[in-house]
Amino acid sequence: MSQTTHASAAFGRLLIGALFLLSGVGKLAAPLATQGFIASVGLPYPAVAYVMATAIEIGGGLALVLGFQTRRVALAIALFSVATAVFFHANFADQNQMIHFLKNISIAGGLLQVVAFGGGRFSIDGWRSRLASNSTVAAQAQTA
Repeated sequence: MSQTTHASAAFGRLLIGALFLLSGVGKLAAPLATQGFIASVGLPYPAVAYVMATAIEIGGGLALVLGFQTRRVALAIALFSVATAVFFHANFADQNQMIHFLKNISIAGGLLQVVAFGGGRFSIDGWRSRLASNSTVAAQAQTA
């Protein structure tokens, strides 16, 4: 792969991860409002849902930016994005809600690309893979 491809993967992870990081930090700034919104759509245990959403957004966003456990994290956030689309933006009579629904589905699609192709060279996963590969090559050289 070219340097441009590796850089594009890293920049893409940064853009998507930043969205979730900022959203999660916003939830920390207004916990009661967020829990009220969760309750308003009829979901049970709004306090628990709030903690889970904040953890997914901040933890997952940070892991995505860094490229740590990239495929697993991207899949989890993709599922989260689809769930939020279905539970919070399914009122298609409201054009704004339909746009938010489609935005969340599109984000999930982008995250599935990350699931398919991984974090790339400029990620913790890429670094760990290269480190493991170098260790294997060194071990094989010693036994030869």
